[in-house]
Amino acid sequence: MTAMTTGNTSRADANRRRILDVALAELLRDPDASMDQIARAAGVVRRTVYGHFPSREALISTLVDEAVQALANADAAVRAGVTDPAEAVARSVLAIWQTADRYRLLIALAQRTVTVQGIRDRLAPLREAKVRLLQRGLDTGVFHSPLPAPALAYVHEQMLFALMEAVNDGLLAAAEAGRSATVAVLTAAGVPASRAMELVAEVAEVA
Repeated sequence: MTAMTTGNTSRADANRRRILDVALAELLRDPDASMDQIARAAGVVRRTVYGHFPSREALISTLVDEAVQALANADAAVRAGVTDPAEAVARSVLAIWQTADRYRLLIALAQRTVTVQGIRDRLAPLREAKVRLLQRGLDTGVFHSPLPAPALAYVHEQMLFALMEAVNDGLLAAAEAGRSATVAVLTAAGVPASRAMELVAEVAEVA
């Protein structure tokens, strides 16, 4: 590969990254932002944006993929070395929420363009890890639920989606949403509310 080819590739990669970063900011500011708006904000011509992403849906889909990867990375990082299932869930939800909060409007957009099923498919690895964690908690008596671990993981996932929408609709203050979501998830798993609130306060203070 020649130096010129390498330079062109690096410039193309940099353009793609800039378009994605600007697109995220623009879509969070204006969910109806067009490809033209995104191109102008990124300082490139419309053709350059379409050269990387053939449609607005493809652009949003790529941003959703990045969001899901960020969620998975945050989840894995905070659960490493934590043995108590309740603490692991608390750390996971708080970390995921901090990441998901940045993407909540994007996720609302994606529900119209990528489809909810498309998002669920992308979240499968994260869900599988959560099922194993919940099963461990059920087996050790930390969690108490009439639901099996896979169903409980599904309920938790739907709760988080619903709470993101509640924030988007102004029904829940964004500043309090992370802790509230974590307490809600823990209590849904059968952790007493008082213990859930205490644990979330402890984990949030350390984080």
